[in-house]
Amino acid sequence: MMKKFFRYCAAAMCLVCAVACSDETQSVVLPAQPEVVLPEGAIEGELLIKFDSQMESVLDEAFKARAMRGVETRSGIPSTDEVLRILGAYSFERVFPVDPSTEERTRKAGLHLWYQVKFDKGVNIAEAMENLSKLGEISKMQCNRKIYRKSNRKVRPAEMLADAVDHPFNDPGLARQWGYINYGGYSFEQPWAKSIAGCDVGCAEAWNICTGDPSIIVAVMDEGVMYNHPDLAPNMWVNEGEELGSDVDADNNGYKGDKYGYNFATDRGYISTTGSNDTGHGTHVAGTIAAVNNNGIGVSSVAGGDAAKGQQGVKIMSLQIFDDSYAANLLLEAKAVKYAADNGATVLQCSWGYMSPDANPILGFTPGPATEEEWATTYPLEKEAFDYFIENAGSPNGVIDGGVVVFAAGNEYASAPSFPGLYSRFICVAALAADYTPSTYTDYGAGIDLSAPGGDSDYYGTPGDNADSEGMIYSTIVDQGKPAYGFYEGSSMSCPHVSGVAALGLSYAAQLRKHFKADEFIELMIATATDIDGYFVGEKKSHYNHSSPGASVTKCDLSKYVGKMGRLVNAGALLRAIEGAGSAMRLPNVYVAPDCNVQIDLSRYFVGGEALTYNCSVADNSIAEASIAGTMLTVKGISTGSTTLLVKVSDGREQSVVVTVREGAAANGWM
Repeated sequence: MMKKFFRYCAAAMCLVCAVACSDETQSVVLPAQPEVVLPEGAIEGELLIKFDSQMESVLDEAFKARAMRGVETRSGIPSTDEVLRILGAYSFERVFPVDPSTEERTRKAGLHLWYQVKFDKGVNIAEAMENLSKLGEISKMQCNRKIYRKSNRKVRPAEMLADAVDHPFNDPGLARQWGYINYGGYSFEQPWAKSIAGCDVGCAEAWNICTGDPSIIVAVMDEGVMYNHPDLAPNMWVNEGEELGSDVDADNNGYKGDKYGYNFATDRGYISTTGSNDTGHGTHVAGTIAAVNNNGIGVSSVAGGDAAKGQQGVKIMSLQIFDDSYAANLLLEAKAVKYAADNGATVLQCSWGYMSPDANPILGFTPGPATEEEWATTYPLEKEAFDYFIENAGSPNGVIDGGVVVFAAGNEYASAPSFPGLYSRFICVAALAADYTPSTYTDYGAGIDLSAPGGDSDYYGTPGDNADSEGMIYSTIVDQGKPAYGFYEGSSMSCPHVSGVAALGLSYAAQLRKHFKADEFIELMIATATDIDGYFVGEKKSHYNHSSPGASVTKCDLSKYVGKMGRLVNAGALLRAIEGAGSAMRLPNVYVAPDCNVQIDLSRYFVGGEALTYNCSVADNSIAEASIAGTMLTVKGISTGSTTLLVKVSDGREQSVVVTVREGAAANGWM
């Protein structure tokens, strides 16, 4: 969620604003359902329904028939199909495409039971939901609705200013990035009276320990990320074998041309950043996480590596859910979340969401869900997709078992964060000004887990001045289709600071060959964060919408934020804690089909593994064989059965794993 934006360019641009079985199956008539209340933005002629697990075989048959005949219009379940016929349904399609490599866990999570139904737009959706809800074959249902972005942007021409402070990296823009290292009292153009040293995410200490690792992938759900921005290109995730925007699904994951991620807003592989309504928001967020550090250009980032030392940063996967005037909907959002988990992301960066339930309609806000139960009941597909990411990202044998979801709290000046960010399994992030005070616009409340720098121009800016950018967040952007740099503010900006710290922590864990459970890692992030309640004393004065002529003074009692802003994320403290936390990474057990191979890079499981020498032995060579070339272990299945594999290292360490050879294992998939 972004509040405001300044762009640095050769000339000012105009202001743009956009709102962040058998055929004899018997049905069971359930008790009368409560009246269906449709949320704002519900899409006409469309429903998302989840079937009971007992309907799996019937649905699978219909799915196979669709693969042969094209568009399917019915489920194969008589009672359901009769209702669909009455509704005038003309499309019946499984929500999540089949990816053979992940279908088994998709089914375990029940996501294969979700279907999208399209029918005549003249049909009353609420009545359709009431009729379908009476069928025992359907377990959950929701409307589909659009997802909206929101932004309040400003633009002014400016020049790059010289760096007057000695920084650890040579990126000229680092002088403006107080969110990483805040020396206090310095400014871009004039001394700040309201900046306190140390109000940052602790990069000064952290960068001496770790700067990032390319094995960690952060999925950015936002506008598209400019994959060819010179400060981002080296740190973009690349889906090898895919051609950008191609009509061919080279890796058979259900998505064509997904080289750097996928454009879910337009359902294509091409990531777009040049639309007239695109704001550069996704590129700005990505730059905070993984712009290339120490490359002598542009800006720095939390986990962008160190180019001067040949150290790569974390990787950015672009999940585009906003594209020009196109916006994704709940169905496409759910696909994006699952795509992230299935393609290697372990951190999901989300600077968007519904409005706070306490948002003030007088200020133009529409309140969103008020409780976790209300959100989960209204949008069950959304919740299940996020749960899938939390439970299936990463690996039981990798650096993290599960995924970390980071959400912006919201910018409605409200005393409750917004959903989905308020979900108890996420990290919900509020925004701070450069002096430890809450940003004037930030949502706050008991559900906030962490705070991070988000900027506050209403606090620092000059009343009536539409050009200043004091105290805002500087990063990469897109300007008229070209790579550029500029300022934004909002919990949208505090959120990627936290995502970057999470990625940096996982990078260090990977280098130490440490393993964490996702919830264990999140708890460590919160425990190592800095307490900030002591700064919430007295009164904070600002000018609401300060750039408008005659902006009036707004006074805020800081005591109301005590216990409601979480703690300030601290990268340095997190990295120090990781050294003594988690468990040693272990080689994974191997599952392979007869006459097939599985490869494992042993260097990822032993500290200093790149420089070690390995040898291996298999207890029963009639079941499997193994060989090592450099650091790469290759296991070949011979015949069905189970045996053990012992890997020994030149320094005396060893690990033993179980090798299971079975039909349909490994690359053969569930089919």
